[in-house]
Amino acid sequence: MQYRMSRRTFVAASLATLGGAAAASSATAEAVPNSSGTEPSRTKTPANACDAHFHIIDPRFPSPETVKPEGSTLDDYLIHQRRIGTTRAVPVQPKYHRTDHACMLDTLKRLGANGRGIGVCHPDVADNELKRLDAGGIRGLRFSVWNPKDTVTTIDMIEPLAKRIADLGWHVQLHMSGEQIVETAAMLNRLPCPIVFDHMGRLPPKLGPDHPAFPVIVDLVGKGRAWVKLAGAYLNTEQGPPYADATRIAQAFVTRVPERLVWGSDWPHVTEKHKPDDAELFDLLAVWAGSDRNRDLILIENPAKLYGF
Repeated sequence: MQYRMSRRTFVAASLATLGGAAAASSATAEAVPNSSGTEPSRTKTPANACDAHFHIIDPRFPSPETVKPEGSTLDDYLIHQRRIGTTRAVPVQPKYHRTDHACMLDTLKRLGANGRGIGVCHPDVADNELKRLDAGGIRGLRFSVWNPKDTVTTIDMIEPLAKRIADLGWHVQLHMSGEQIVETAAMLNRLPCPIVFDHMGRLPPKLGPDHPAFPVIVDLVGKGRAWVKLAGAYLNTEQGPPYADATRIAQAFVTRVPERLVWGSDWPHVTEKHKPDDAELFDLLAVWAGSDRNRDLILIENPAKLYGF
């Protein structure tokens, strides 16, 4: 996927949608590993804004992988954080580190009060290990089952682990396709803990909110049992920048359930050969939100409730 749209054209279109120019960030231009561009975001970042989805991949910590990533450590992420202006952070366990949380716990210790984490476990995890992860700042478990060829967990692990973590106040975070969400709707409705749907539910871009997974998600949200991450515009598009098809999906969720949405950068964009401009992705949230009030909900109030900031 090529990122050829000019910065000037994108920002002009985005801010015109909001009805005016936003104040520019005071951050200075700085190159960020695994991100194109160097300019800061054009929309003003509010205090306590949260990036609720990114990955820290650090080859200093255990992994069965032989290919070592570059530019994906916490130090690299903090450069990204300075560029877009967020302060609160929710790292998500990457497939690189499998179910070993040494890197995650180190990251959360360094982030301090501004960090919460999402782990990855198998059903044989010991109770005392779950308690250790909880004490270290982890607040949920992720099941990235969208691509069965490289998944660390499986769909049949979701319910047994949901029962294990419910008393901890954790949630399950699901990276599923729209089709998988429809197929597992009965199971999702009986889970004893909250659900967070990754990447806007991975609805097929051509259908977007017309896909049958959309009402399944909205129904769970309406019952107070689910949340949705507005993240991965490039995972929800067939058109590319400025992501009109992904914007249609995001705005459908904002229209229906703005009080149950959080935003994530998905840095370091491990699926993308051509890395996107993170400042442009952050500016795009203002278009999706449609108002300062909704944007504050998505960036500040909602993640504070979901993650306990």
